[in-house]
Amino acid sequence: MSIPVPLRQLDDALHERGSAAYVLTVSELGTPHVVHAVVTSEGDRLRATVGAHTADNAARRPRVSLLYPTRTTTDYSLIVDAVATVEVTEDGPCLLLKPTRAVLHRPAPAPDPATSPCGSDCVPLALGGLARGAS
Repeated sequence: MSIPVPLRQLDDALHERGSAAYVLTVSELGTPHVVHAVVTSEGDRLRATVGAHTADNAARRPRVSLLYPTRTTTDYSLIVDAVATVEVTEDGPCLLLKPTRAVLHRPAPAPDPATSPCGSDCVPLALGGLARGAS
């Protein structure tokens, strides 16, 4: 079952899932580096509190992804691709993330392959603002 969610409503999708997500970066060797982080919304950007290794990866390779896993067996994962900027605060490094793409995804056959570009019943989200109520 597909549930269309335009990216202009990404803030709503993020609010539903809470602040816990996995941040995916790529190491110097090209291997994935995955950490659990607190992610908050700040206007049209997101902020993730991360460690030094994740911050270093993002500084060198700023294209990162966030993964909000499924909450139930019939739920969709929310995957957000973003461009990261590293900011060092009193509490340590943070990533300021500008979302570029988001998709709701679960491993199931597409009910209508003509409406799903990825061959499953993932739901691409159209690019728009993150602010609640943006149109």
